Amino acid sequence: MRFGQRRRCLPTGLIVLCLWCVIFAPTVSELAQTRVQSSLPEGFVYVDEIIPDLVQEIRYYGTNNFMGRPVDGYLANRAILTRAAAGALQKVQQELGAKGLGLKIFDGYRPTRAVAHFLRWAEDPADQQMKEQYYPALEKKDLFKLGYIATRSAHSRGSTVDLTVIRLATKEELDMGSPFDFFGPISRYNSPLISEEQFKNRKLLRDVMVKHGFVPYDEEWWHFRLKDEPYPNTYFDFVVQ
Repeated sequence: MRFGQRRRCLPTGLIVLCLWCVIFAPTVSELAQTRVQSSLPEGFVYVDEIIPDLVQEIRYYGTNNFMGRPVDGYLANRAILTRAAAGALQKVQQELGAKGLGLKIFDGYRPTRAVAHFLRWAEDPADQQMKEQYYPALEKKDLFKLGYIATRSAHSRGSTVDLTVIRLATKEELDMGSPFDFFGPISRYNSPLISEEQFKNRKLLRDVMVKHGFVPYDEEWWHFRLKDEPYPNTYFDFVVQ
């Protein structure tokens, strides 16, 4: 007597799981897009992955900046730096944290396309919408000559950062005497236009940054470059995203 071959049936739960995977699994193109969006050049990191409690307010991502609009190359409110710079900044954050203070970052790596956007803005005399807030005592046509706008930026090398100090409990910025990116003599580190308390706050920031390997810029109290930057002659243009 011949018996027919027994047919094996998959459990219902396994069938449902297989169907779910087929329907909802990302396509190859979606996976490739994810890799592109999340990848950084070798040697670069998202700073918040190194310093999780870092406060970020990337000004060129939004409209609160001297141009009054998002800047080319900024698609996310996240700071990027070289791994070396982020590691040094982590030590700064740790030292400040022991005093109930921390860092707030305004800009890190800056694509060269953003610098080109600054230049186009500087060459447009009709666009004065942010003059009262950022350069009230200066003529826009003089910003390039005075050094506030330049054809190249150390930020594009990935180891320069703009930042301030905050109180961790309230996230309130210490009073530095002038806001970030204000074009004028009051932004100079040792400006006689600021109070003793404001200078004390600037000195606090400068001292801890210098201690951990950063070089200050006298014209801007908020600007620091890693002394031993890994790419001193390379200007990058990948997007902040």
